[in-house]
Amino acid sequence: MTDMPPAILPPERFQQRLLAWFDEHGRHDLPWQHERSPYRVWVSEIMLQQTQVATVIPYFERFMTRFPDVASLAAADQDEVLHLWTGLGYYARGRNLHKAARVVADQHDGAFPVHSLDEMAALPGIGRSTAGAIIAQSTGRRAVILDGNVKRVLTRLHTVEGWPGRPAVERRLWALAEHYTPDERLVDFTQAMMDLGATLCRRGTPDCARCPFEEVCVAHARGEEKLFPEGKPRKALPTRTTLMLLLQDREGRVLLEQRPSSGLWGGLWSLPQFDDAEALRAWLDARAPGSALEPAWAPFTHVFSHFRLEITPQPARIGRLDAVDEARCWYDPSDPASIGLAAPVKALLASLAPFALTTTAGP
Repeated sequence: MTDMPPAILPPERFQQRLLAWFDEHGRHDLPWQHERSPYRVWVSEIMLQQTQVATVIPYFERFMTRFPDVASLAAADQDEVLHLWTGLGYYARGRNLHKAARVVADQHDGAFPVHSLDEMAALPGIGRSTAGAIIAQSTGRRAVILDGNVKRVLTRLHTVEGWPGRPAVERRLWALAEHYTPDERLVDFTQAMMDLGATLCRRGTPDCARCPFEEVCVAHARGEEKLFPEGKPRKALPTRTTLMLLLQDREGRVLLEQRPSSGLWGGLWSLPQFDDAEALRAWLDARAPGSALEPAWAPFTHVFSHFRLEITPQPARIGRLDAVDEARCWYDPSDPASIGLAAPVKALLASLAPFALTTTAGP
């Protein structure tokens, strides 16, 4: 507790204010709140990482329909899991969700280890805060959370300086979160903290007039709400370029390749990618001799957290193709298969109809 700044409110008063606000204004009818099993709470928490509630709800409902429990998720193929994840982004979350389900099934007899924060945090893709949220939300036991919403609330209340990703700053925020977390009503308290950050103490446009801590928030008193939390030190995003081969057969099907399990779009299906036109042409000569290139489409940019990817789609008519192995498949845009697709690839495939190749293509 030595790293903790002086508290504005005693814990009991903080909890009373927050819970009174939550009882009247909090979110009580989210799909994962009925029922609050460890499995349902876990899936929702992973989906909600860096994604808005309104976006997550339809994905969560489709996911629960197909995978109602951890056993069905563990038994599924990764392709199907990533197919249901397509569009949510941050696909490592989907891969880790599948890995964690298999760990729970194989090493924990199909039951989440909610008795142990350390064991929960050790599951793929979870970590300390998510583990705390799952335990508190599904069991009502005391566990502390510190997600992005909670960090924002605490940094503004206490004007905690520094980027929250720095270890020293994060330690101070964990100390504050520990200080304020009660021993009772943990389900409501953790949801209230997340709701306060998501609905009032928003990143760009905080609604301070409706906040239960308006008169005790230091950042608000200074008129500096938008200065907290401090952003990550910015670096100019580097730009990479790639050519994506849109190789179609006479039936309009497109050749896809499965990405390696790690790295960019890990485990997803994508168009064959090349650093330059020479590499693409060499691949066609070796793999699909006799194929004819069409004029390239206009490039577009897909932005990741750490770089920008400039993509140039390169359509081609198939000549003949060497045998398609298990890492490649023919994809029919008019009858899409249930496989996980990278978001820009999904968009390109959806746009193919107006550009369908003629039936004269091929041998």
